[in-house]
Amino acid sequence: MKRFVVTFALALWTAAGVAPALAQGQLNIVCSVQAPWCEGVANAFLKETGIKVSFTQKSAGEAMAQIAAEKANPKLDLWYTGTGDPHLQAAEQGLTDEYKSPMLPQLYEWAIKQAEQSKYRTVGVYTGALGIGYNPEILAKKNLPPPKCWADLANPIYKDEVQMANPNASGTAYSTVATLVQIFGEDKAFEMLKAWHRNINNYPRSGVGPVRAVGRGETGIAVTFLHDGQTEIANGFPVKIVVPCEGTGYEVGSMSIVKGAKNLDNARKFYDWALSPAAQKIGAETKNYQIPSNKSVAPPPGAPKLDEIKLINYDFAKYGSATERKRLLEKWDREVYAVPR
Repeated sequence: MKRFVVTFALALWTAAGVAPALAQGQLNIVCSVQAPWCEGVANAFLKETGIKVSFTQKSAGEAMAQIAAEKANPKLDLWYTGTGDPHLQAAEQGLTDEYKSPMLPQLYEWAIKQAEQSKYRTVGVYTGALGIGYNPEILAKKNLPPPKCWADLANPIYKDEVQMANPNASGTAYSTVATLVQIFGEDKAFEMLKAWHRNINNYPRSGVGPVRAVGRGETGIAVTFLHDGQTEIANGFPVKIVVPCEGTGYEVGSMSIVKGAKNLDNARKFYDWALSPAAQKIGAETKNYQIPSNKSVAPPPGAPKLDEIKLINYDFAKYGSATERKRLLEKWDREVYAVPR
């Protein structure tokens, strides 16, 4: 866990013309995207409003766990993005607050649908598709072919070459489990996950962990969101990304106000601002390649083109429910993770 507190010298505030806004207080955010993006939105919001942002960076699963643990006495005001399934589960459990932003008419239908399904307790900030990342240098040295399909990751030739995050902590990995179930059916999907398990050398806590390990030569193959792979490519690491041949699922990265937030007015200000064109350009400016939810913001150059990807009709209502998540995670723990490799 990394803790970042965004502060500026008074001289910088004055130069930015926001010195009178110092009395507007602060905002406590748990942020489930990469650190440069978190820092970028915190800095820009401070400059725009004078509201100081303190944020903690955690994976989506860990963020939800913290919010649930602090339900009686919330320390956080807002949860900024991360895979949408945990946001829907938090909404279902009454952990997040209803808010209808005036920015909703500016958003794509998939972002508005996320808000409607949650009874306006979350909203879509971006979208992106799941896939596979690999290091061509490592695979070439070991005379291994690049994977093309989800089923390929079960091939014994990839023994100790695969990483996938732990779905108990990672929204990316939970979305992967849910995607496989929807593509192959539950029985076949879990047989595949068991075969993957025999090839997996590590289950990081964070969804970006596996593809970062690929880029740094620590493993050959990662299960990842394609946009996270593209970020590694943009940062100069030897990564290639693959859209699985069977089709793939996708996420709606989301944002939610914590129920009982102590800085509720500031949370709502951030919520509206984060859906604005200016705020939604920050992801691309920090080398992130998700598709923004505001219709007026163009996708970042190099972002995976969703209209060229075979996307499944992902059932967010079912797999975003707390009951289904609990059932699938318990089954994964019991039938996959607990099995010796």
